[in-house]
Amino acid sequence: MPRLQLQRFTSMAFTCALLLVLATAPACAARKPVAAKPAPVLEGTMAGEFALQAGQLDQAARWYLDAARASEDAGLAERATRIALLANDDTRAAEGLALWRARAPGSLAVHAADATLALRRDDAKTARRELGFLLADKGDLGWRHALSALSSGGAPALAGKLLTELVDDHAIPDKLNAWLAFGGLAQRLEQPALADRIIDEVVRRFPQEPRVALLRASQLRESGRGDDARKVLAGIAESAYANEELRLSIAAEYDALGDSVAAAGVLARGPQDERSYGLRAALLARADDQVALGKLYDELKQESSKPDSERRLLLGQIAEMLERHDEALQWYRSVPGGDARWVARLRAANVLHELGRKPEAYEALRGLEGDATVDEETRRDAYLLEAELRQRDDQPVQELDAFARGLAAYPDDPALLYSRALGYERRDDIPRAEADFRRILVAEPDNVNALNALGYTLADRTTRYAEALALIDRARAAEPGNAAIIDSYGWVLYRLGRNAEALVELRRAFALQKDPEIAAHLGEVLWVMDQKVEARRYFDEARRLDPDNRALKRALEKTGAGVAGAQEKTDA
Repeated sequence: MPRLQLQRFTSMAFTCALLLVLATAPACAARKPVAAKPAPVLEGTMAGEFALQAGQLDQAARWYLDAARASEDAGLAERATRIALLANDDTRAAEGLALWRARAPGSLAVHAADATLALRRDDAKTARRELGFLLADKGDLGWRHALSALSSGGAPALAGKLLTELVDDHAIPDKLNAWLAFGGLAQRLEQPALADRIIDEVVRRFPQEPRVALLRASQLRESGRGDDARKVLAGIAESAYANEELRLSIAAEYDALGDSVAAAGVLARGPQDERSYGLRAALLARADDQVALGKLYDELKQESSKPDSERRLLLGQIAEMLERHDEALQWYRSVPGGDARWVARLRAANVLHELGRKPEAYEALRGLEGDATVDEETRRDAYLLEAELRQRDDQPVQELDAFARGLAAYPDDPALLYSRALGYERRDDIPRAEADFRRILVAEPDNVNALNALGYTLADRTTRYAEALALIDRARAAEPGNAAIIDSYGWVLYRLGRNAEALVELRRAFALQKDPEIAAHLGEVLWVMDQKVEARRYFDEARRLDPDNRALKRALEKTGAGVAGAQEKTDA
């Protein structure tokens, strides 16, 4: 039990002492066998929370189940069930679910948990029955529970099969949001034929709804039919310009198609504000369309005579994108006041660095760091920017000095510690990276980012896999649907040699978020499982998303897939 956790409950010393007695009870078991007794509710709950905070999900499930047995509280049975599911302890999950069902027999959440457990056990019959019950609910809660169960209950192949059956049986409620959600799920499960069916059905039921066309465009894009996706988007764009949310969604689809110029064009229609101008500028910069970006810059300059802080800040940022650094510096220095002024001063330092005026850049940052009139967040960010610029200049000593001065001014600041830890990890200094992550966790034991980052680092760069798993499990308990954390969990399972389990989790993570690192992890696991054709598909997807991704490069080097792929092309 971590010492830190005990300190959080110093007012409960007696209970903690009792917990320690309970925890060490097995050592006395040799004296005389006795029948196991359910732990009292308070002690079981407390012990469960301690175990949960320590990342010991199996122990947390055991303690919570003991507490649920000793109580008639449906909430305790629910928590025991959910923690057991998270711990992949199907036996305790089933027992907790039985208690939960007995105490809340009409709960839709109970049926959702039953469906999730059945999916996990590959029990298609039970899962199908429970999903049907949920979808028969007249409100919106039932189908949302069914969607959640299908998203998280088991392997994508089984979820896709059951979703197909639900569509065949006309079980999906006649509600636009439900059809859109299940259509999106079919895409994430990589079931293109099923996604096509759902889209066709949605178009038939809701022919005038622009969101249907958006889903259709997304499905076409993911199946590689980019030209068809553009035709669909063009058909709805004219009718959507008055709706800001739809404009943003259409622009996002064009951007996902790799057509950032078209995305900016969509945002240019309709009412404009600093947000839309900023998004347009960012899209045009990504497309490297200097002509269009220059026109936008000239358009905004015409309205800049008044001392509008936000507009002048935006003009400075666009001038930076255009690499007109002298102009950007003038705009930043002309920002008259308000919160925009602090951002402008930070950006001005970056521009000075780009202009090669590095001593001035560092002097400007030192000025911000020592100015008591500057808001605390900006001062902290000045240390972060200085460290970043020192890294760019290959000045590791000065980079660490910037972090050290920042932490002297803002002791144990999580952003500074996190950034320094990432820097150490890049340099392969894993002990120091670990020390900084742990400093964050001393102050913020439930910091999910630090838990996940430390757990992943230990799994990826050391052989301390059990410790990594405990940390990642703590993060999973806090955010069970977080794709990055699911990816970390899959990766540590792979490092533990549990390849089949790892593959399930990594597929789930990629279904939730199309990320190059997750794709690289999937590719590596598939490769070592001798599924090389599919592995190459994920490596190619990772390249498309980010060809310079570090995880991708390591995976290609480790597996030899990059060399093999190049050789195949040469032979062809």
